[in-house]
Amino acid sequence: MSEFIVSARKYRPQKFSDVVGQAHVSQTLKNALRTDHIAHAFLFCGPRGVGKTTNARILAKILNCTNRTPDFEACETCDSCRAFAQSASFNIFELDAASNNSVEHVRSLVDQTRIPPQQGKYKVFIIDEVHMLSQAAFNAFLKTLEEPPAHAIFILATTEKHKIIPTILSRCQIFDFRRIQIPDIVSHLQNICATEGIKADADSLHIIAQKADGALRDALSIFDRIVSASVDRTIHYADVIENLNVLDYDYFFKMTDALLAEDLPSVLNTYEDVMRRGFEGDTFIVGLAEHLRNILVSKDLQTLKLLEVGDNLRNRYQNQAALSSTSFVLTALNLCNDCDVNYKMARHKRLHVEMALIKMTFIGRAVDLSAAPQTVVIEKKTDVGSKLETKSTTIAPPQYKDEKTSQTTAEEPQVTPSSEETPGPAVPNIKTNLPADLISSMKIGSLDAIAAQIEEEENILKQVVSKLSVENLSESWKKYAETHESPSTKAALQAAQLDLNEKKVTARVGSTLMVGIIQQEYRLPEFLRFDLNDSALLLEIVYDETLAPQETKAAPVRKFLTPRDKLRLMMEVNPLVKDLAIRLNLKPDE
Repeated sequence: MSEFIVSARKYRPQKFSDVVGQAHVSQTLKNALRTDHIAHAFLFCGPRGVGKTTNARILAKILNCTNRTPDFEACETCDSCRAFAQSASFNIFELDAASNNSVEHVRSLVDQTRIPPQQGKYKVFIIDEVHMLSQAAFNAFLKTLEEPPAHAIFILATTEKHKIIPTILSRCQIFDFRRIQIPDIVSHLQNICATEGIKADADSLHIIAQKADGALRDALSIFDRIVSASVDRTIHYADVIENLNVLDYDYFFKMTDALLAEDLPSVLNTYEDVMRRGFEGDTFIVGLAEHLRNILVSKDLQTLKLLEVGDNLRNRYQNQAALSSTSFVLTALNLCNDCDVNYKMARHKRLHVEMALIKMTFIGRAVDLSAAPQTVVIEKKTDVGSKLETKSTTIAPPQYKDEKTSQTTAEEPQVTPSSEETPGPAVPNIKTNLPADLISSMKIGSLDAIAAQIEEEENILKQVVSKLSVENLSESWKKYAETHESPSTKAALQAAQLDLNEKKVTARVGSTLMVGIIQQEYRLPEFLRFDLNDSALLLEIVYDETLAPQETKAAPVRKFLTPRDKLRLMMEVNPLVKDLAIRLNLKPDE
């Protein structure tokens, strides 16, 4: 059985040209080698797994290579390169500052810098995780780092640049490494698949690259895990999302289709399916926000390059973006953001997410509040000569914004004045903010017709029969009290005596505490109005002292005793206390 080597070690770059995603660093170091402007101290900063230590090793190998290539790469054939490949080079020292961070370790390193190399030109010291050095170790390292021997070169690497003291930073040539882009990681994984004879589709590799979060080493570790889980050395999309516990894109496409169609049952059922698979609500809402962001960038060719997915998914995003209005996407993104921010504070987390999804479902029905207000423009009758002419009426119905088409529509077509009318005196415009349904039912014509229509509407409202009476009021009051959960509120409501005077209901209670309790029942007046079918009902809570319970006989008030009074009583009861007071020279009577 052959020894397995993980991909992160097996495919570690050996030349600058093999480094993925750090061309700005590789090219600068090559130019420094070409012009022989090599600094004595380098500091490589950046996130984990982006190639800091790899570049340090490549640079250290090239510095001692005796037969460099024309593009200033290591030859891999000289004695120095072969010794480096076998980890037997005496000119390259690697120190892990995480476990060697004391002053003694730094002093030992400084002592090694004084001895010139036996073979080659430079002694290269690579210190990884240099930010882990203690304050005293940094101070012991300062002088040597500033003025090292001509044969000593230091390459420091760190993931936390802000923890390094400024005096160290000022003595180093600093290189900032970037997070590796998803297309670069996918391309590198495709090359490995071709070398290893592994079949993988682009969507699967994109998922691995996204999960790696810009770290190539993490991507290679995930890749090894997925390959180990596959049976036929074929990476399937379903296996990737199952092993990485990632939500499938299909859930978000299905959810967005349901939101656009205002299909609330499908929205809730899709979320239920997500919950059944074991995903938390915040994971789903963050994924939905990322999906909506991808839809937004897919709406314009100039931002389409920001979409970091495969070609198949790119086409699906473009198709769904064509069906989604920008206002819908922006509003849904805002709702996702609010849901994510407040998720940790929510007591009922599932309901919190479902409420956000319900709001997204009915975004398309929102009225554009920026549209012009509802107006009715009515022309007066004018008497021109011996003829009585009537100007036509123009009605501007309320405008609604269709979120699916991003066009403004009206409920009814506008009626415009005829061009053949006889000119007359200026006619004033009368504007009103009546409801749209009332306006649509009006007969377009004179003021008398409109006034008659309004009077008819008012008569319809007056035809509602009120059920307000003493008996019905008592029943409604009792019904509200019995359904209340609070015992104190229920007792206060049951103790109230009701008086009815036309539309005014007076509830009299014999306690100011009960007055406050009943006044806090803000739903009570609305309940009575609805139950008695009378919107003009008024409710007043008053205190009636005649209903107050009779006062019981007051208990005898205990006299307050001072410490001097207590001592005096104790002396009267117990002679020994009196003797003790005399010995202590206590005089309670003074």
